[in-house]
Amino acid sequence: MHEELISFTQNLVKSICKEPDMVSVQEFSGDDGEIMLEIIVHESDMGAVIGRSGKMANSIRTLVQAYAYIHELKRVKINIDSF
Repeated sequence: MHEELISFTQNLVKSICKEPDMVSVQEFSGDDGEIMLEIIVHESDMGAVIGRSGKMANSIRTLVQAYAYIHELKRVKINIDSF
């Protein structure tokens, strides 16, 4: 498990949500050893996390992938969902 990557992602997403206690980040193993992160947010925060035309989601992906690159981790894929 990559606790530091999960913690970084969780703090990043919590900073833009109105319901930060409802944010959950889980790690899964993907193909070829890729790291897959599933970000689950409250339904009311979905618009803020995705952003207009997906710009906020792309920014989150870029920051998390940059963090992974700096810490010499494998490629990271991110899935954003709500409950």
